[in-house]
Amino acid sequence: MTDAPPGAGLALGGPAPDFTLRDQFGQDVTLSSYRGTKAVLILFYPFAFSGVCTGEMSQLRARLDEFLTFDTEVVAISCDPIYALRSWADADGLNFPLLSDFWPHGAVAKAYEVFDESDGTALRSSYVVGRDGNLAWAVHNPRGDGRDLDEHLKQLRAAAD
Repeated sequence: MTDAPPGAGLALGGPAPDFTLRDQFGQDVTLSSYRGTKAVLILFYPFAFSGVCTGEMSQLRARLDEFLTFDTEVVAISCDPIYALRSWADADGLNFPLLSDFWPHGAVAKAYEVFDESDGTALRSSYVVGRDGNLAWAVHNPRGDGRDLDEHLKQLRAAAD
């Protein structure tokens, strides 16, 4: 990580860095496949099975019907291996894409400027990508602070309109 704030080099309104990552089931998920059809909420998080991350993802699971519509998608990204993500999804009933940025380690987190080099994890950062494939919103939370899901839902819906 540099001294610049997370995501400082990414311009809102500019293109979202594209990626293809594997989910907890080993299936490829490509961001650009949603272009033209859905707005996407990308949730970067540090660790599967950790307290704050588990709380956030459980809250998201409980409200998933609000976040997933014909016009919206949610993906969560960490640098954990696929096998850890599958185990976590099974243990906590997480039924949305948990994407592994394990190898090359943190490449997508680095593209979004939210990779913490000191411990090899993603920061607790969120991006909304509009249907046009451009960055519509971003927020970066301290590691120990959970996200405001109401604000995330508001921003995701705005990008889908």
